[in-house]
Amino acid sequence: MKLSEEKYNKYALVREMMETPEIIKSFKPEAAARFAEAVRKHKGLFLTGEGSSRIFPAKRAIYASHKKGLTLPVVTEGCTQAEEYNLKDYAVFAASNSGQTKEVVRLTTLLKKQKHTAVFGLTANPKTKLEEIASDTHILICGKENAVAATKSVIEQGLFYDSLLRIVNGEKMEGLKDLADKTAEALTLKIDPSITGIIRKASTIYFAGRNNGVAEELALKTNEITRKKSAFLEGTFAVHGIEEVMDKNEVLIWIEPFAAEMEKFNQCLVQGVGMNIIAVSSKRTMFPTIIIPDGGQYAEYVQLAAGWNILVETGISLGIDLDKPTRARKVGNEYIPE
Repeated sequence: MKLSEEKYNKYALVREMMETPEIIKSFKPEAAARFAEAVRKHKGLFLTGEGSSRIFPAKRAIYASHKKGLTLPVVTEGCTQAEEYNLKDYAVFAASNSGQTKEVVRLTTLLKKQKHTAVFGLTANPKTKLEEIASDTHILICGKENAVAATKSVIEQGLFYDSLLRIVNGEKMEGLKDLADKTAEALTLKIDPSITGIIRKASTIYFAGRNNGVAEELALKTNEITRKKSAFLEGTFAVHGIEEVMDKNEVLIWIEPFAAEMEKFNQCLVQGVGMNIIAVSSKRTMFPTIIIPDGGQYAEYVQLAAGWNILVETGISLGIDLDKPTRARKVGNEYIPE
């Protein structure tokens, strides 16, 4: 993607994606500090929200906490199912960019009625229903998004949870300028037209990868940006039965493939089904590979940005108006005051 070209810059979606590197550079990790003590007083951290406000930010936080071996349990669930949970021992963060998501408002209202004192909001907009209910609310610096698909806000939500867990664990958050540079590189990588062609022709686009929010979030963005059907195949799920109903007209995009399983994927899906596998990786693989910068401890942010790039190129090649889906809405299920 290049903002200098009219075919890209005419879309709010692309302009907002391209704001992401500067948001990363401007992010202040200390903004999460005022929530740290409340988190430490609880036995766990519960991250909730709906759609993009939960998938990448929450699952990336859980993945990172497990990799570091943090003792504080970090868990996530959608708001409606969370209403059935006993969350009294958890500090709760509810993310909603609009601050008006119905499920979020309903859960936070319920928790406040239960006298829960650590119910926090994470939103891009001030003076919302979520802020009114929450014990305290952090307002993102990214500003309002005009595109239906959330992008820059997803990254900042991820950074906020990242910084919060580091503060709770006595760590510093460093290296954001380098992350911003690598994110910019991932966003502007030239995607081989032959790869775009494979994706454009596919009837279904599967995303495989770790349960860290990247592949799952890109599966959602596929619907919003390319208007194609998609599915997230966690871990090695792709070779545990679903291959029975896959066909050669579909494609699987594998985010940072597991080296130990590439041959099996090739055997089952490429040779067995006849479908294409495209890898998105910091190193070359046995499949057609989009090589991206190695983001190190922040790899997931770079992977997500590269995925956006791929989907935009695909959407534009299909002649889609990226800013005007037919049915998808900016606020999927909006709270309406009675």
